[in-house]
Amino acid sequence: MLGALDMFGIGIGPSSSHTIGPMKAALDFVNKLKDQGLLMQLNRIEVHLYGSLALTGEGHGTMLAVLNGLCGEHPKTVDPDTFITRVDQIKQIKQLNLGGVVKIKFDYQQDLLIHKEQFLPKHANGMYFVAYINDKQLFAKHYYSIGGGFIADDDSIDNLSANSANDYVIPYPFKTARELFSLCKTNNMTVAQLVFANELVRKEPSEVRNEALEIINTMRQSVQRGITIEGNLPGGLNVRRRAPGLYKKLNNAQIKDSLHDQRLLAMVFAIGVNEENASFSRIVTAPTNGSAGTIPGVLEYYVRYEENVNDDKLIDFILTCGAIGMLYKFGASISAAEVGCQGEIGVACSMAAAGLTAVLNGSLIQVDKAAEIAMEHSLGMTCDPIGGLVQIPCIERNGVAASRAIDIAKLALLENEEGKVSLDDVIKTMMQTGRDMSMHYKETSLGGLAVNVVNC
Repeated sequence: MLGALDMFGIGIGPSSSHTIGPMKAALDFVNKLKDQGLLMQLNRIEVHLYGSLALTGEGHGTMLAVLNGLCGEHPKTVDPDTFITRVDQIKQIKQLNLGGVVKIKFDYQQDLLIHKEQFLPKHANGMYFVAYINDKQLFAKHYYSIGGGFIADDDSIDNLSANSANDYVIPYPFKTARELFSLCKTNNMTVAQLVFANELVRKEPSEVRNEALEIINTMRQSVQRGITIEGNLPGGLNVRRRAPGLYKKLNNAQIKDSLHDQRLLAMVFAIGVNEENASFSRIVTAPTNGSAGTIPGVLEYYVRYEENVNDDKLIDFILTCGAIGMLYKFGASISAAEVGCQGEIGVACSMAAAGLTAVLNGSLIQVDKAAEIAMEHSLGMTCDPIGGLVQIPCIERNGVAASRAIDIAKLALLENEEGKVSLDDVIKTMMQTGRDMSMHYKETSLGGLAVNVVNC
């Protein structure tokens, strides 16, 4: 059962689909080997990366993530300071500590195979892990990183749905915006109250609150680090961290009375988070790493510049954002490799606009409308990272989306009538647009800015 808080995962940058997903897949493969009693038998592991993972994996840290996962590390708990050095050591000594318990030979050049010309048929982000004893294959498995840090295998990707036969039965099931808002209206509940009630099927109320607050606190910590730490981002583009300098210029006594400057600061907060993401630091997928700054940027704006903010309101904000994210996860995609950046930045902007509208006492109609407007004007957004790095245009794009989400929330609060375009219509259109979009513009770095800036 997918819940609202499942749309957020605490992990490491720079990409949910290219870093966190592959890391989880590698760890899952190791755990499968343990479960079958094969871990102590094998003496070689082979990893194959396909499609978008192969084309932009180097810039996204995919290879680093896979090897850390094979060593038994999880994205939420891995130490960012050892994330790169662990792989440097593997390359140097040609040995891998599988699952943290058994050392095997591993040749980075021969055992980690990159297939840039081949896309697996079931998803653009495909992986294949093979375990051997000498030349005999012991166990093999395909995985797919389907966006937001979620992974699937050959069986589950064919049966992806909001609920499965083994799931808990929730009191208010929904897959569409129409179902969600109808349930809210019928039961006289806000979006946050409804998804909170669904979470209670598998968690205690205190667990839901604590999980939400942990997400919120991690977001705010990443904002604080992002506006403090200076220097250049890793990866070779020599991109300077802009957020600290921008924050110093904008943060002054007059800011509280200037909505214009507040929105600029929201942009800076979002930029800071994505600069942290690009630095392999700890962030929250929201709903992906590439869009990790948008919601925290709006959240920090809300905490600093709106009134009557408390923990209850912050939890409502996160739960509302998560509920809207679920609609895209159910009805379309949040994977840039599948639908372009509209599936990352567009969805994050939609989530943030709805969440802010909700905590500013917006009606159900206004919350619905804010989410719809944000995606309606994100349709067709391409994913074309320069050098395969989650830096240009990704970082600044988060800042722009944060500012837009605030404007959209303020706009939605001025009217309380349904529009001509429904949120379900725009989600359906987003998916269709993604399918029609050229592969070159879906996280392959084969088109757009990724090509033209280099050529210039």
